[in-house]
Amino acid sequence: MGINRPSMYAAFGDKEDLFRKALDRYTDRMMIDMREAAKETTARAFIERLLHGVVESVTSSKQAPGCLTVTGALACGDGSESVRKELVFRRGQTERFIFQRLRQAKKQGELPAASAPSDLARYFATVVQGIAVQAASGATAAELRRVSDTALKAWPA
Repeated sequence: MGINRPSMYAAFGDKEDLFRKALDRYTDRMMIDMREAAKETTARAFIERLLHGVVESVTSSKQAPGCLTVTGALACGDGSESVRKELVFRRGQTERFIFQRLRQAKKQGELPAASAPSDLARYFATVVQGIAVQAASGATAAELRRVSDTALKAWPA
C-alpha cells in the first residue's frame, strides 16, 4: 500500500481496530451470501446452497484459503482474548442464522416434529467451520464438495 505502520494506524486505528474493520467487511460479505442462500424455497435447499457456497468461497483463488473467523481464532495468542471472543461471536452468527431458518422450517412442517433445529444448526455450523479448516490445510474444492454432500445425508427424513 506504500504506507508505513504509523500512517496505517493513524488511518485505521491500532492493530485490533484494523482487524475488526477487516472482520466487519469479511462478515458483511459472508452474511450477504447467507441471506441469498436463505431465499431458497426449502430449508434443505438452503443448507445445500450454504454448504456448497462455503466450499466455493473458502477454496476461491481470489482469497486466502479458509475462513477468517475460523483461522483467525486458531492463530490468536494469549494476549488476544478480546479478538478471540469477537471471533467466537462472529462464528456464532452463522449458527444463529442457520437456526432461525431451521426453526422456521420446523414451524412450517418441513422438519419432523422430533427434530431439533438448534442441534441441526450446530451440526451444520460445525461442518461449515470444518470445511474452512480443511480448505486452509489444502483440501480441494472437489474434496470439500464431497464432504458437504456427505453432511447433507444427515438431513432428517
